Amino acid sequence: MIGGMQPDGAVCSRAACHEAATWRIDWQNPRIHTGERWKTWLACDEHVEYLRGFLEARSFPVRVDAFTGSLDEAAEVDS
Repeated sequence: MIGGMQPDGAVCSRAACHEAATWRIDWQNPRIHTGERWKTWLACDEHVEYLRGFLEARSFPVRVDAFTGSLDEAAEVDS
């Protein structure tokens, strides 16, 4: 790892953070995401609660799980 970045690019979604992602945050905006469409953010240990809170404050459905896969795994949910 160089500068905290994983080789596959799986880094935290928090602005200006370059730490390796350890959490997966799946969420929906009910006004624009219909059915089973979920978006995915990745988070490091430091920012997982910040990002979860940001989404929950807007009453978006949120699921948080450990992220152990690749970006391809996260993209499966982001359809």
